[in-house]
Amino acid sequence: MAVDDRDRTSTHTDSGLHARVELSRRRLIGTVGAAGAGGLALGAVGGVAGHAAAQPEPGAGLASVGGTEVPFTGEHQPGITTPMQARGHLIAFDLAPGAGRKEAAALLRRWSATARRLMAGRTDARDSAVALDAGPSSLTVTFGFGHSFFGRTGLAKQRPFALDPLPAFPADRLDARRSDGDLWVQIGADDALVAFDALRALQREAGDTARVRWQMNGFNRSPGATEKPMTTRNLMGQVDGTNNPKESEPDFRKRIFVPAQGTSGGSAGTSGGAADPDWMAGGSYAVVRRIRMLLDDWEKLSLGDQEQVIGRRKSDGAPLTGGSETTEPDLDKVRADGKPVIAANAHARISRPDENGGAAMLRRPFSFHDGYDEDGVPDAGLLFICWQADPRRGFVPVQRKLDRGDALSAFIRHESSGLFAVPGGARSGEYVGQRLLES
Repeated sequence: MAVDDRDRTSTHTDSGLHARVELSRRRLIGTVGAAGAGGLALGAVGGVAGHAAAQPEPGAGLASVGGTEVPFTGEHQPGITTPMQARGHLIAFDLAPGAGRKEAAALLRRWSATARRLMAGRTDARDSAVALDAGPSSLTVTFGFGHSFFGRTGLAKQRPFALDPLPAFPADRLDARRSDGDLWVQIGADDALVAFDALRALQREAGDTARVRWQMNGFNRSPGATEKPMTTRNLMGQVDGTNNPKESEPDFRKRIFVPAQGTSGGSAGTSGGAADPDWMAGGSYAVVRRIRMLLDDWEKLSLGDQEQVIGRRKSDGAPLTGGSETTEPDLDKVRADGKPVIAANAHARISRPDENGGAAMLRRPFSFHDGYDEDGVPDAGLLFICWQADPRRGFVPVQRKLDRGDALSAFIRHESSGLFAVPGGARSGEYVGQRLLES
């Protein structure tokens, strides 16, 4: 990462993937330490209780939230294994008529320069001014390409097989206007104004090259909001994030990131070739789903019935078979009447990787609340984002099984969907996607 002339005084490794967090001396004075963020990962597609994408630093202090900086450059793009942030924006663009590969490359060059600057906390007169008083606040900006992007830029031969459209799921109620897109951007920050400033900057710089297709806003628990760092809860009140893959696991990178060509771990494409072209090395695939929670129906259930739906205690996220949040459920344990303690259709059972042929994904979503409809029903739920090396082996088999018999399905509705190829991180002097657009 290119470092400006401010005096950097603190660097640490983020859970083994070498994501550095740098604090300026001016922002560090008087603070307690680097702020981590508890993570949110639903539930609706693969484990309603799971650890954050990366674990928070213990003893985070509110005074240091603004000073936390995430590097723009690296093997992987930021915003994948970065600890969950308090605020998030998702936005998809379609290229304007007549815009092609040249215009897309220029746009990604502008976007990357802006993301690099804002993630370092360097705001100036070019920006909306709403973030002038804040530090980087863990800002991350992540870029991805949709299936349609490749045809519109003359790069169809470079489109990965893993980016084939997701299959139709019988329970989906998708709005095409809020699904898919040529380009996708994920923004996260621990300060709402910093996140909004980045959103406005990128939207303005799209100019005549791309137009907004859809945009969604999300939130999560703020760093320092709890007495001690802990797994967050979703809008159903469930502890959410325990069963996420962990970076300490030996196969984490293989499950989440695309390997370089010529290394082990690649998968075959549907047409017999390699699943991933060279430009995807170090990248990942993001499935994005707007999942509405039918909260009025959910909240009519008794506490015991809610716990049966999930298969975990609501108080602490522990499995109904006993122990703590991180205790492995005893799926063979039965009650006195001979029925399993964790029901056959409980979400915690059906979504487990070992119940789905080892399928795994890193879930890193945001909650959303977009008001109430005319009947007073809340439009709220989860902006579900999951990361994997191949969605055909990660998201798809798990969602198919959930669609067939998950007890939680009666209380959620999938309303929009997208799949995006997220290339590896930019090297020093590069822009995101350069290896694709200049190939």
